[in-house]
Amino acid sequence: MRCPFCAHEDSQVKDSRPTEDGAAIRRRRQCEACGARFTTFERVQLRELTVLKSEDRREPFERDKLIRSVSIACRKRPIDAGRIEQLVSGIQRQLETAGEPEVPSARIGELVMEGLKGVDSVAYIRFASVYKDFTEAKDFEEFAGSVEEAGRE
Repeated sequence: MRCPFCAHEDSQVKDSRPTEDGAAIRRRRQCEACGARFTTFERVQLRELTVLKSEDRREPFERDKLIRSVSIACRKRPIDAGRIEQLVSGIQRQLETAGEPEVPSARIGELVMEGLKGVDSVAYIRFASVYKDFTEAKDFEEFAGSVEEAGRE
């Protein structure tokens, strides 16, 4: 593993343990050249996924991009970073086990909406505002009303 500080090619693993959700291995490493310590995460990747964007564009699935967008929706909410990791890991696992090498971006958006609905209603509405492209305050009001009604049922 390349050192992020000095770019030396070799590092030594000092400690390995599974993450809380068991979806990855956390490794503490030490660079053999500069002695700096850093952490890496090792995850199982069942298959390479390609995201089908609008206008038939294709791009590789990026877990970090998904974490960023969910984190933005959850900003300033009482949601633990570990909970966001769990949500994203679950979505990624669903996509990988579905058996399709190409996944429409709309499917990813639906899975995020489904996941956020159970985590936090404000984060759910924030994500929906971008995903569903709200253009007016009325759009927020209608969507929030439907979330409130669903919560009562």
